[in-house]
Amino acid sequence: MNSISESFKSHPLHLNHIIPLDFNSLPKVPDSHTWTLPKSNHNSLSTESIPIIDLLGDSKNTNELIQQACEKWGVFQIINHGVPITLLYQIEHQTRRLFALPAKQKLRAMRSPDGLTGYGVARIAPFFPKLMWSEGFSAVGSPEEHARQLWPHDYTTFCYVMEDYQKEMQALSEIIMGLMVTSLGLTHEDVKWFKPNNRSKPPQALLQLNSYPVCPDPSQAMGLAPHTDSSLLTLLYQSNTSGLQVLHGNSGWVTVPPLADALVVNVGDLMHILSNGRFKTTLHRAVVNKAEHRISVAYFFGPSRDAKISPLIKLTDHNHLPLYRPVTWKEYLGVKATYFNKALDLIRLDTFSTI
Repeated sequence: MNSISESFKSHPLHLNHIIPLDFNSLPKVPDSHTWTLPKSNHNSLSTESIPIIDLLGDSKNTNELIQQACEKWGVFQIINHGVPITLLYQIEHQTRRLFALPAKQKLRAMRSPDGLTGYGVARIAPFFPKLMWSEGFSAVGSPEEHARQLWPHDYTTFCYVMEDYQKEMQALSEIIMGLMVTSLGLTHEDVKWFKPNNRSKPPQALLQLNSYPVCPDPSQAMGLAPHTDSSLLTLLYQSNTSGLQVLHGNSGWVTVPPLADALVVNVGDLMHILSNGRFKTTLHRAVVNKAEHRISVAYFFGPSRDAKISPLIKLTDHNHLPLYRPVTWKEYLGVKATYFNKALDLIRLDTFSTI
């Protein structure tokens, strides 16, 4: 999965020069992190519920529920997903262990100016005038290089947990991907480049650990600004503190409540392209709070390096023309690095000429 490094390097590099704050030492939100948010931002949230899908349920019903969730929401939670609960607890423990380190120690693992992995701010930071109340750590495969910098004599457990978690997430991502394809009335053969357990053309993926520290004034701060994911799909584990919200039609922002031992599935931009717009890629954000430190762990799953993503042929006809041109993940990330949340519009077949 090393080729993912080259793909994600399409993002603006100057973000690597932004040094995260020592959040524990701040009595108030500094101007650099002060957002002007609507008064209704935290108080007028929709009460609608995010779909919850049991993967051990009846297969036909599961397919229908996944289709409905992807078409109406672009996000859902899964239970009975097969990932060992002990591993979820271990990944949370190791994530908290990392972010509990002193600020100076975390900076030892700072992402390099041309790097992908390591400690730093959110990758979407350059697209906003204010910084976000969060910090992160990225890994592709083994994080040993950076883990040695964080814990010179005690890094092996952290590495083992991160590696095991990525293996479980890849296997589950391939299952979810298969279920999404099936829910569209298709088979694996209709997606020529998608072959689970394919060692010659493995999928690309990125593991992202996120920390949202306690905030002295949540009404003035943003944990993670609104964005869509560039991946095929994203699997998210979140601690038992609320913070994730998705924008749902005219309903506004809807909270994705933490559910014990569940994982959140986000439809990514590439899946939106693949489904010819049927599956939604949904704007989501993370808010912060004044009482609890929230963490989350995101696994961004994408296609192999050279796979061209385009609307599947069986989903198009004279009444449903292809909406998007073929694009690789690397190429798409390059477009998104420049145009951010407008990237999908700019690769539509009827608007691409405007780039």
